[in-house]
Amino acid sequence: MPSNVEIKAQVYDHDTLTQRAKEMSGSEGTIIKQQDTFFTVSKGRLKLRDFKNGSGQLIFYERPDMDGPKLSNYSITATDDPDGLRKVLTDALGQVGEVKKERRLYMVGQTRVHVDTVEGLGNFMELEVVMKENQSTEEGVAIANQLMQDLGVKNEDLIEGAYMDLLLAKDQKNGH
Repeated sequence: MPSNVEIKAQVYDHDTLTQRAKEMSGSEGTIIKQQDTFFTVSKGRLKLRDFKNGSGQLIFYERPDMDGPKLSNYSITATDDPDGLRKVLTDALGQVGEVKKERRLYMVGQTRVHVDTVEGLGNFMELEVVMKENQSTEEGVAIANQLMQDLGVKNEDLIEGAYMDLLLAKDQKNGH
């Protein structure tokens, strides 16, 4: 199963972070609109990522909910009928909820740097160090930590869990 080391953080200075990511990647980044629908499963997380262009991906992943770098194991498959698949999975499993975001993707070495604007939550940065076959988790963590420093992200800005968790927590706090 492929794996990556992930770091997620709240972003307070969107423009500075975006500028640093552009410089480090040598690109303007790729804008990707995404709607993720999460389904009720007994372990891990199952989400359907809809790119809003007729294509999507069904993604299953497992990772610990904790601050800082964490190893994710995942499996993924493409679909050209995200709406139909969403309906079938909703009927079969039930939905946890949805996350809508605009993502700007920059590649820095083997790392995907995502600068995300999440509807209802704000701005975030996510690093995904895509692990090579014989690379240790420690190497992935070291790469993530170095990039975090280079991008000017502080330890206290790190968050745990998925955007879905943050949205659910916000809804609970607001009494929904």
